[in-house]
Amino acid sequence: MKEFFLSIFLLLLTFNSHSQNKEGKILVQKFHSSSIQNNKGGEDPMRQVSVYLPPGYEESTERYPTIYFLHGFAANDNLLFEWLDLKKLMDEAINKGRIRPMILVLPNSDTRFKGSFYTNSTLTGNWADFIGKDVVTYTDKNFRTIPERNSRGLSGHSMGGNGALKIGMLFSDVFAAVYAMSPAVLNWSHNFTIRNNGFKRISKAKNETDIFQGFDNPENTDDATFYTVVLTTMARAYSPDEKNMPLQVSLPVSYIGDSAVYNIKVIKQWEANFPINMIDTHLEQLKSLKAIKIDWGRNEEFAHIPATALQFSKKLEAYRINHFAEEDIGDHVNKLGGFDGRIYTELFPFFDTYLKFEEPTGMPLKLKS
Repeated sequence: MKEFFLSIFLLLLTFNSHSQNKEGKILVQKFHSSSIQNNKGGEDPMRQVSVYLPPGYEESTERYPTIYFLHGFAANDNLLFEWLDLKKLMDEAINKGRIRPMILVLPNSDTRFKGSFYTNSTLTGNWADFIGKDVVTYTDKNFRTIPERNSRGLSGHSMGGNGALKIGMLFSDVFAAVYAMSPAVLNWSHNFTIRNNGFKRISKAKNETDIFQGFDNPENTDDATFYTVVLTTMARAYSPDEKNMPLQVSLPVSYIGDSAVYNIKVIKQWEANFPINMIDTHLEQLKSLKAIKIDWGRNEEFAHIPATALQFSKKLEAYRINHFAEEDIGDHVNKLGGFDGRIYTELFPFFDTYLKFEEPTGMPLKLKS
């Protein structure tokens, strides 16, 4: 009989625990970006942003730290929220006490050529400023954030991981902590070099249609097809040339027949935009960050990512910049989502540890104008 009542008690306790779990809310909104509005590449300055508000947000007057998460190439905010089930992960992490309530913001940085590379470009617009200025200002004005540097974290995956490191250096006065997951194209390496066949295809393209030939075909496993679009996107960000139609870019390497012609000036333009080379000119900014973390998978499909992520970490170490760097057993995507994935087990607790939750003076915070 004692065991029976104990079982009933535990059952009721479990039921009450689940019934007390509260859900957060996702808002999808649009706003006009001043950083994109004057672009010459046909990009829409009306940008979308998806915002997760934690359980209890609407019933309270509390202010919250904010995590900004940057999506990868050929993705967007909607796709990431659905694919990774981020609302479910945030709800569970907060309800289980794994992290304290936070706001999660995913801006849409998709472009005509599938990505911005979070770079200020004279052609496509100022995408670093879009994140570091426009998105942050919009979020602080419209939601109860703690609108100060120490309560903002910046993160991202793949192209977004590249962007998190780049923008973390450029806007170290805006963000206090940075987490880059499988950051792509930090430097030339392995499959990402000027010898990549994608450059030859771009060099021979007569129009935009040629660039996207086969890109959306799920049965097409040709890496050169993928890289043709990626490298065109990077050229529009790193080495725009409005007069060079139809793509309005200069390339690090072009082809006459099968003979490669290297453009040293353009190569240097690209390399100046690689985050690994930005370290040298942003040492004070990097040292000012409260925390930096990089991770990558040992089974990564893009061979340059583990190699250059390790290079990036070693360079930080050589400059005595404190950071975390970890290799997991995953590939490019399979260890991200789920309750055993690194977003839940690593990224959320990282920001819970390094972001500031309490208001600095005990007085109501004023939103920045």
